[in-house]
Amino acid sequence: MTHITYLTIGELAARTGVAVRTVRFYCDAGLLAAARSPTGHRVFEPGAVDRLLLLRRLRSFGVGLAAIEDVLDGTRSIAEVIAAERVAVDDELDALNRRRALLRAVESAAPDTQDEHLNLLAAVIDPRAAHDVLVTFWRRQLAPLPAAAVDGFLGMNVPELSADANPEHLIAYAELIAAVSNPDIATAMYDTIRHRSTPGVRDERRLLFDVADACVAAAPRVAAGHPPHPGAELDHYVDVHATARGRHDTPTFRRQLLTDAPGADHRVRRYWQLTTRFTGEAVTSGAAQLWLFDALSDSVTRQGEADDRPPLSRIRTQGTTSTMSPGSSHS
Repeated sequence: MTHITYLTIGELAARTGVAVRTVRFYCDAGLLAAARSPTGHRVFEPGAVDRLLLLRRLRSFGVGLAAIEDVLDGTRSIAEVIAAERVAVDDELDALNRRRALLRAVESAAPDTQDEHLNLLAAVIDPRAAHDVLVTFWRRQLAPLPAAAVDGFLGMNVPELSADANPEHLIAYAELIAAVSNPDIATAMYDTIRHRSTPGVRDERRLLFDVADACVAAAPRVAAGHPPHPGAELDHYVDVHATARGRHDTPTFRRQLLTDAPGADHRVRRYWQLTTRFTGEAVTSGAAQLWLFDALSDSVTRQGEADDRPPLSRIRTQGTTSTMSPGSSHS
């Protein structure tokens, strides 16, 4: 029979450098097993030294008691617990950095607008909740599309607030949240995407897919900084809307598409201008569609100017009449 030499609580404390009161606390918390001597004092097996040293080291890294218990019980590895603790620290640092940026954003505002900024920025204190507001807005806008298509759109056009966002970005993001919280922009955005002022759409889902394709086709022009102008990209876009309504691309149809010009709505434009602050060089669907709207406006304007010009035959007739006027050499 093996004889075990037990350690008193004082001896265990001396070998590990852990205060006696702390050893008692770990015992009471169930992290350290203890037996009782005939006199009723706590005594420990030699293995308690390594267990207590591991416990102490993990605590020095800020690991919580529940996670330490998992390590001591063998249900989680040290690597897993340390990785989880590092993630938690990253989250805490992100929160602190964001809090500092929020405070700077309010602090840097003019004294007479600090109350306004305080109210505006309250919407982005929780970045996940703020992002969810934008996601919900767009899921409603694109409801006819399948989830995978909507998710693809969100990934390209609905930015998340980065942990190192500066005050200017925080204010811009807060403006986005304020914008989509206004029911009027939901209507304006809906009308812009679909050209709802031109009725007759037979398959809304197909239209949304095809509009997205037209925006992708126009994106290189936008990225290259080309000004909006008629061309193949606009022809594709107009044809998408004409086909969706069983119509043809004609000057009359283009004028109808431009009716009420929802794409020129300042709230829609402002929304996409704010979004580009986060997407960088990537062209958003909204920026591409607004480029197409402006190209359409240019196309209609050019057609109107052409319609206002007198026919060539009339110009020639006018020229003939001038040379044949009284006082000419012809008789």
